[in-house]
Amino acid sequence: MYPKVDSELLERIKRKRISHYVTYFNSRNKERVHNIKLASDAINNQVVFPGETFSFNQIVGKRTVSKGYLPAPVIVKGELSEGIGGGICQVSSTLFNAVDRAGVKILERYSHSRRVPYVPPKRDATVSWYGPDFTFRNQHNQPLLIRSVVTGGQMIIMVFSSEDLDFQR
Repeated sequence: MYPKVDSELLERIKRKRISHYVTYFNSRNKERVHNIKLASDAINNQVVFPGETFSFNQIVGKRTVSKGYLPAPVIVKGELSEGIGGGICQVSSTLFNAVDRAGVKILERYSHSRRVPYVPPKRDATVSWYGPDFTFRNQHNQPLLIRSVVTGGQMIIMVFSSEDLDFQR
């Protein structure tokens, strides 16, 4: 069996950045930053083929201590509390804004029960292993490459594709 993604395909689809989105966070909250980096690493370099559906929960997986996730602030039913993997909604929200600008079909997205500081109102995408997911479908005729980077106090997601992709924002 051959891999779906090879170096030739990656070389072809990383040529044209079709969208990006940046959010900011307090880099002194070490546990939250650690969780953001783990989730970011999980989605980095994911390729979404034409007609394929991307599921944040499926790609990132269950957030557990054994996978390295730490307790950090989470919002549950409008209240702030501690939870394993706190902070990863910043990754899903940054991804939502980046892929929404890339013209994908958003299939499933839920907002938090209270406003979050890292995106404008109603531009967030809350995720939970046993609850909400963030999913979208690539309706373009070319694969999309998701690049996710955490640097300093920034969460950066860029979406690339082939020069053959005819997409204007």
